[in-house]
Amino acid sequence: MKQRVITALLITPLAIAMILLLPSTIYAFVIAGLCLLATWEWTRMAGMRSRPLRAVLLAVCALALLLLWDCADAVAGWIAIVTGCVWWLFALAWLRHFSWGAAPTRENITIKLIAGALVILPAWTAMMQLHRSQDSPHAWHTWALYALVLVWAADTFAYLAGRRWGKTKLAPNISPGKTIAGVYGALAGSALVALIGGWLLQVRGASLAGLLVLALIVVVFSIIGDLFESLIKRHGNVKDSGTLFPGHGGVCDRLDGIFAALPFFAVGKFLLGL
Repeated sequence: MKQRVITALLITPLAIAMILLLPSTIYAFVIAGLCLLATWEWTRMAGMRSRPLRAVLLAVCALALLLLWDCADAVAGWIAIVTGCVWWLFALAWLRHFSWGAAPTRENITIKLIAGALVILPAWTAMMQLHRSQDSPHAWHTWALYALVLVWAADTFAYLAGRRWGKTKLAPNISPGKTIAGVYGALAGSALVALIGGWLLQVRGASLAGLLVLALIVVVFSIIGDLFESLIKRHGNVKDSGTLFPGHGGVCDRLDGIFAALPFFAVGKFLLGL
């Protein structure tokens, strides 16, 4: 826990500064780097052992990120984002049948690699759309930060509520540490953060109510994203996706909930006209 806290205290201010201050072009390179690291980790969790083949997939992912950067604000970009939302509905069904695809066969590895692309690429596109929507010399990228703060708050309140009141497990076969109380804590805490953040962003009236509903949906899917990554790790007999963040694991361990949350937030924000 001490190592986790120290790492969080070092990383969080840097992450916030990059989100708010960096131009979208530079920010895109930073996030693309994290997405490529996540892809590398995912190929290992999926059961792919050949490093040359993993490197080829990494190059394909880099090309896909470049193409999506060019169309993040266009129809093709929105298709990618909506596809990500649809994918997470399928992921929810997979969680209900957690043993499906567990055998390390070539077909199952391929399915998990495709799943990794549907996890990472739509999230990248959504983040770029959110960040670029406020890309001007006199504007901070507050909506991109807002989306991430919702997930960060959910994680924090889930941990606190689960530690204090958690008795009933949420999904013991997938992630034994998660509890029903943690889910309630995540929803309550993130709802408060959503209202305060929305007010600070000058959202009022019905739009603020809509933003609250969106925040709750986003948090639910961030939990699903966390569970799904845990499922993939269990299938691959992997404890952590990597070791980049001491006490926290790898990139996928830190971004699993964010990967699921971003497509829904981007779509919801667009529908609310914010």
